[in-house]
Amino acid sequence: MDSSTSSERMELKKIARKEGVSPSAIERGLRNGSIVAIGDCGVGAGLRTKTNANLGCSEGFSSLKKEMEKAEIAVKYGADALMDLSVVDVGLRAKLRKFGVPLGTVPVYDTFAKREPDADDFFSAVEKHCKDVDFVTVHCGITKRTSAMARKRLIGVVSRGGALTALWMARTGKENPFYAEFDYLLEILKDNGVALSLGDALRPGALADADDAAQEAELRINGALVKRARKAGVAVFVEGPGHMPLNTIAHHVKHMKKVCGNAPYYVLGPLVTDLGAGHDHITAAIGGAIAGAAGADFLCYVTPSEHLSFPDKEDVREGVVAARIAAHAADIAKGVPGARLQDDRLSKARARLDWKTQFALSFDTDACVRYRRSRPPACGNVCSMCGEYCAVKAFRESRKGAGK
Repeated sequence: MDSSTSSERMELKKIARKEGVSPSAIERGLRNGSIVAIGDCGVGAGLRTKTNANLGCSEGFSSLKKEMEKAEIAVKYGADALMDLSVVDVGLRAKLRKFGVPLGTVPVYDTFAKREPDADDFFSAVEKHCKDVDFVTVHCGITKRTSAMARKRLIGVVSRGGALTALWMARTGKENPFYAEFDYLLEILKDNGVALSLGDALRPGALADADDAAQEAELRINGALVKRARKAGVAVFVEGPGHMPLNTIAHHVKHMKKVCGNAPYYVLGPLVTDLGAGHDHITAAIGGAIAGAAGADFLCYVTPSEHLSFPDKEDVREGVVAARIAAHAADIAKGVPGARLQDDRLSKARARLDWKTQFALSFDTDACVRYRRSRPPACGNVCSMCGEYCAVKAFRESRKGAGK
């Protein structure tokens, strides 16, 4: 965002108000690239950690109505952004604009809807998507060289866009068009005012593949491309892993920030174990909290159905709530302005046994109400876990007895 025009300055001030920081802080971040603006949402250093929810139609699951219902749930539970990852184009991305949150896509999925796409098809897909979105994920760092490095992995390339690009390069013998003609990609994005999310095509899909030579090589390429994007006036952020051992996450985030000039970091998870199938929203939230505390800026949710099936509405709800908890925990650790205020307000309500306020301030009010109603206490204004032996109630009475 160039803050030189009146409308752009108003947008800048709006972001500053939402974040509780000064407009000058936002402007500095935009100028040095540590913050990007996607719509009226700021992502980057010193700001609240944002969350994204992925949606999209797939073969056999291409109901526009159901995806819109899932989007409504994602926004209700606090997703800051949405991404349409459809491989079957039924017009979802244009419909998602109604929710008023930043929208992203992965245009290369449309490229491979054609049986034998050529290099021009890569860019025509980007141009098509730019009409409806705020940012696009483009896998520029997977090249003939880095793709070959991934062949040594336990689980090669788990990024769909990355794997399809690797297959295209293998079949044609040509270099990744997004890498070979990166300046042309930047022209398209600049002309349309769309931000670039440099995709992590070589993110590790197993702990055994984390921080390997292929991942590092792609990161180095993306770091160089960040400089070129900034020089061209295109807002840019970088995507990251993936599956990583818990003890390596903080170091990895700091390394990425150094290599990529403190560009905002958008991470999937990271998932801290490969054994969480059916509960990978939890493995991702653990990694996401650590990554966020170390400096990651944007968390992509992971649903319980990750690795297993197409997500349903309940999966989306659980994924968004888990990601928001992780992002918020990171914000407290980072000292983001005002991050802990709501925690303190809820704790004061808990000390008063004020259930209504506790529910309203929680990330999942509906779940709070459901649990409370399903197993109510047998006596008094307590919970059914402790009943008449409620610690909060007992201590309140002891304080009254002591005259305090």
